[in-house]
Amino acid sequence: MNRFLIVLLIAGCCLPVFSQSYDEWIDSSFKYLDQQDLIAAEESLKQALRKEPANPRNILLLSNLGVIQQKLGKWDDALLSYTSALDRSPQQTTLLSNRANLYLEMGYPDKALADYTILLAIDGQHEEALYRRGLLYLAQKDYLAAKADFNKIVEVNPNTLNGRKGIATLCKLRGDYSDAEKIYIFLISRVPEDADLYLGRAELYLMMKRNNHALSDVNKAISLETKTGRKDPYAYILRARIKILQHEKQPAQKDIEQAVAAGYDKEKAAELLKSCK
Repeated sequence: MNRFLIVLLIAGCCLPVFSQSYDEWIDSSFKYLDQQDLIAAEESLKQALRKEPANPRNILLLSNLGVIQQKLGKWDDALLSYTSALDRSPQQTTLLSNRANLYLEMGYPDKALADYTILLAIDGQHEEALYRRGLLYLAQKDYLAAKADFNKIVEVNPNTLNGRKGIATLCKLRGDYSDAEKIYIFLISRVPEDADLYLGRAELYLMMKRNNHALSDVNKAISLETKTGRKDPYAYILRARIKILQHEKQPAQKDIEQAVAAGYDKEKAAELLKSCK
């Protein structure tokens, strides 16, 4: 078989792939998503974008592409996708929220804060943005700004969980332990299956030197997460810190190892492990 014929045969094999239309590539991406094949879904969306680069629907495709790339851990690619979509539609709050969340994952809290602020200038009642920006303000020790965001959430939605969680965290950091405990008790009575609430109260009890109460709450959080298949590395780190204070160093070491296996930073874990010797 001569070289020319081989080239023709190869090209012929590729024709069905490259002959797909814009909509067919989009349909393929949904099919692959249903199959949990994120890599194939990503490639399908890229092919659709190449097929019709000027199509107005590409804003949504870029948003979906960014979400997939973020799940795949391709942070730089996801950032490019979100930013490209925002260049075309800068008022899209979903895109701003997604990019802000990505910035947090990448370790750029200032950029995340900027995106949440832009988002809230467009929609001042966006609960997730208010909550996440409030937490960022707490990290900066800007307690007045954080309080304003959390209070705004409660004002907009009196039944909110996030707003009161934020206020409880604020009270905890300011040393208003009694108020924080009351809020956690109320929230847990309303949502008894929320592991994060138990972790938040465990932190509070640790600050209050009520270690047995803290341990009980951490164990409850881990139990709830185990039921859902989730494994929060911070829960094991928190339990390790409590066990170190109780002079249970070997169990603490095992918890730190579990945290690392679940994705906790190895350098931070190594520092904590020194307390187990």
